[in-house]
Amino acid sequence: MSLRRPSLPALACLLFVSACMSSPPSAPVPATPPAPALALPAPHTAGQDPHSFARPDEARVRHVGLDLDVDFEAQVLIGAATLKIDRAADAQELVLDTRDLTIVEVATGTAPATASDAPLRLASRPELSWTPASWRFGGVHPALGTPLHITLPAGADLVRIRYRSAPNANGLQWLGPEQTADRIAPFLYTQSQAINARSWVPVQDSPGVRITFDARISAPATTRPVMAAESLGTETEPGGRIVHRFALDQAVPSYLLALAVGRLESASTGPRTGVWAEPGVLARAKAEFADMEAMLTSTESQFGPYRWGRYEVLVLPPAFPFGGMENPRVTFVTPTILAGDRSLVALIAHELAHSWSGNLVSNATWRDLWLNEGFTVYIERRIVEAVYGAERAEIQAVLGRQDLMRTLDDLAERPGDQVLHVELAGRDPDDVFSDVPYEKGYLFLRRLEQTFGRPAFDGFVQRWFAAHAFTSQTTGSLQAFLDAELLTKHPALPGQTAPDVALWLSSPGLLPDAPQPHSPALDAVGTAAVSLARGETPTRKLDITGWSPQHWIFFLRALPLAEVDALRVLGEIDAAFHLTDSTNNEVLGEWLVLAAKYGYRAADARMDRFLIEVGRRKYLTPIYTALLATAAGQQLAHSVYPRARIGYHPITRHTLDALLGHIPASSIPASTIPASTIPASTTAATPPAEGQKG
Repeated sequence: MSLRRPSLPALACLLFVSACMSSPPSAPVPATPPAPALALPAPHTAGQDPHSFARPDEARVRHVGLDLDVDFEAQVLIGAATLKIDRAADAQELVLDTRDLTIVEVATGTAPATASDAPLRLASRPELSWTPASWRFGGVHPALGTPLHITLPAGADLVRIRYRSAPNANGLQWLGPEQTADRIAPFLYTQSQAINARSWVPVQDSPGVRITFDARISAPATTRPVMAAESLGTETEPGGRIVHRFALDQAVPSYLLALAVGRLESASTGPRTGVWAEPGVLARAKAEFADMEAMLTSTESQFGPYRWGRYEVLVLPPAFPFGGMENPRVTFVTPTILAGDRSLVALIAHELAHSWSGNLVSNATWRDLWLNEGFTVYIERRIVEAVYGAERAEIQAVLGRQDLMRTLDDLAERPGDQVLHVELAGRDPDDVFSDVPYEKGYLFLRRLEQTFGRPAFDGFVQRWFAAHAFTSQTTGSLQAFLDAELLTKHPALPGQTAPDVALWLSSPGLLPDAPQPHSPALDAVGTAAVSLARGETPTRKLDITGWSPQHWIFFLRALPLAEVDALRVLGEIDAAFHLTDSTNNEVLGEWLVLAAKYGYRAADARMDRFLIEVGRRKYLTPIYTALLATAAGQQLAHSVYPRARIGYHPITRHTLDALLGHIPASSIPASTIPASTIPASTTAATPPAEGQKG
């Protein structure tokens, strides 16, 4: 996933609430039954994911069949999940993760005999026989949700759960037409990573449990569902609703379950690549992502075959909190990457790289996230190098190291969160995402490449993916494979010494042997920034010929504003280059952080609009943080936030509510707010820069 910039301090000790519910009810039951508070229990086994209640060593879900109706008016998904399970001989219970799901009915059955190589299809099987099952909710946990305990009779290997999601489900965002690019039809999209799949599907919501799935999605005829799966066709229901069928026969973790429903159309960008977007955005998206086929071919040539059939990108409305989400076959992306000049396609390279590191071989728990993101950043920059040149890739690496050093400074009082193999037990993983697994992981892998040479290192990476395809792995398994397949198999290059792998994985901060990416072009930009700020170079004489958005970002970061009259310098730069009016979200985001930090009031009106128009958390968190550092900034932040918040995704609200000390007045979904209170978004037409995730 393309995130970047750290979120707020992680949750401390979380409470666990114990409750129970027995036997199937005759009517829908409360999604969160009241109960007394108890301490969070220890994991069931030493290797169990601390962010899941599931006990897959007893009963493990192998396939999920979804049969769901999309209800835009009630803002809920209604239907059933049919689970195929493998169970130990003495297993008596299946434990699933849920969050705010209303369970209507649970039943068990037996799967019909099929050919061993036949793909499972369970989304709609009216011929199957079902027996009502006994079930109960466990306790409500504020971050993990509620475990669902289902009694398994002898011989049962199918479980069907009829349920409905909650309107405020963390993994769903329902948007009214006024919150979309074309402003014609409503929109729904999911965001399952890290532990939000449980808010719309009852699953074993752990990256260590991989499932195949098929789905039957019923939606209004004016909308088009898209899933991270192969499309199997459509049919029309009585009343005019359209049913779309999907299947993914390659096993993935639940965080890669993904659905979007809106007024969507598609266009091809190559034999295996394409884009989805609202009609008014489609042409720009197709032009922006025209290099996807070349990226795909390049990655295959370096790291092995692409195993997912097609690779497509879906452009979401601007409320999406991240840069991109690597859902298999269909990456979900923010519209802020539609730059008009392909300057942000590194984000597409990043999400495509996840087709190998993350989707093909996944982290087994969230403390192993660096296995996904460190490898992905490394492959992303190899893609950019192959398609756009080494200089562009190295500029990205320089900016990435800057991002990492900022993050390490932010985490100075939490050195444990600077570690690659970070301890996350008892914490919400969404609160601990930062640049560390991305950029520190990248530097570790780059260090290995420097030590052993690219041919040896590439061979190791190719073997890692091939040997562990469609599995979830731990840091320990990577260490063992690294030792066997690289450290002891290949000698270090002349003048190089092998890194201390254990120290890299367990130490906070950066080790002295961490690579130092370098770009002479950025050196010149930094020198110019210092000279201009000190008054040695007049603003009108600053030579910006050939500057990319990355050059501008480096320039703004290099300004020594603490040493000079910051307001004078910002005013002169703005007068000469009109950065307050920039149509580039990457540059504008950096500029507005400086304006907020130093009280450049001429940017206040633009900042107000930007915070309302953009939902990407990477931009919002640093701007709000800078505003809160001054009295005038606090006034602006607390003025705009109640107006902007209604358009933000629940994940973004969670981060910013804590940052601003905001207590929501109600739980009214954003799309029920009158359209007149929500300014039209211009984000989809605003060109940003590449290189920054999140």
